[in-house]
Amino acid sequence: MAKSNLANIDWISILVYFLLVIFGWINIYSASLTDDITSYFDLNQPYGKQALWIGLSLVFIIIILATESKFFERFSSIIYIISLLSLLGLFIFGKTISGATSWYVFGGIGIQPSEFAKAATALALAKYISDLQTNMKHFKHQAKAFLILALPALLIMGQPDAGSALVFTAFVFTMYREGIAGIYLFLGFLAISVFVLTLLFSASTVIICSIIIAICTYFFTKKKKNLISKLVFYTIGISLFSFSVNYVFNYVFKQHHRDRFNIVLGKEVDAKGIGYNTDQSEIAIGSGGWFGKGWTEGTQTKGGFVPEQHTDYIFSTVGEEWGFAGSLFVIILFSILIIRALFVAERQKSQFNRVYCYSVASILFIHFFVNVGMVIGIVPTVGIPLPFFSYGGSGLWGFTMLVFIMVKLDADRMTSNF
Repeated sequence: MAKSNLANIDWISILVYFLLVIFGWINIYSASLTDDITSYFDLNQPYGKQALWIGLSLVFIIIILATESKFFERFSSIIYIISLLSLLGLFIFGKTISGATSWYVFGGIGIQPSEFAKAATALALAKYISDLQTNMKHFKHQAKAFLILALPALLIMGQPDAGSALVFTAFVFTMYREGIAGIYLFLGFLAISVFVLTLLFSASTVIICSIIIAICTYFFTKKKKNLISKLVFYTIGISLFSFSVNYVFNYVFKQHHRDRFNIVLGKEVDAKGIGYNTDQSEIAIGSGGWFGKGWTEGTQTKGGFVPEQHTDYIFSTVGEEWGFAGSLFVIILFSILIIRALFVAERQKSQFNRVYCYSVASILFIHFFVNVGMVIGIVPTVGIPLPFFSYGGSGLWGFTMLVFIMVKLDADRMTSNF
């Protein structure tokens, strides 16, 4: 049985994982390189610490692959509860760094529970959806599933860490695959569109456009049964939401949130203030050309023009030193891993396994899309790391657990129950 399961291991995902981790460390090394380098494993430098965390992640991999796959399903609820308790404990024992109380610190080593909460929530959601009594077409079951996602997201939002909380919206794609109506995705897309259009133009402009669309829909639709009531409801809903956008933007968002949106939308230019990171990141990426300036040769990177470049802005190092070719290579690797996770999900015999694998793909996609979008200036800066690339032990371990639990479940798929 052990030999059979070993033969079923998805070596493609493992290969892509190690390529991303190794290339990530190479770029962290360059982004944090100093003139007084003594060793590639200098624990006083970010690249040395990251190398240590990569080594420890191998221990996590061995433990996960040696664990019976049914363990993750059987104890998913307990893992989820422990994750929630670890997030709650931050409000009492957590340390505040850069304005967010997101870390436990033990002997100078920081642990960020939100990075592990993603895998825990994926397991809990998979357990709930795969329960025989759960039918995701029923609203009460949908509400309970959304509650599973909302609890960790709200606790993380309270730290406050809006970026990490945003990641939990990724699970909506998983729920859609398992039966929730497409209206949830449509309403989410509509809300984002109305929000952005209201900020770009005005609430009155958005409302007038929605009325015009409603009228055109009525005249060009053949089946008009209950159409008027639906269009009236649609128009009123958009109008109320659009009017609320300005209030939320001006009185709920903090000033730095407003500034970041205004910069992305082109309403403000603040290259020396809150827009400095993004501006310098764009300069670094643009200067890389087709093939980059060479490893450790990036002038923007070596000059330290992008603050904390080895964390959330690590992709700018890739763009500057490896150019378009290197950036494309990273994008292809992430695309392969995400698509592979979807492929793995669809070949599962167990719904629990399938839901978990879809969650992995969704989380990786949100992280990758938002981080790269943030670095190139098309998404507001929200502090979401690039998986396997951004400096940090908790992030690396959290994503390692996320991916290798998927690998383990897939390896044992032939022995899983239907």
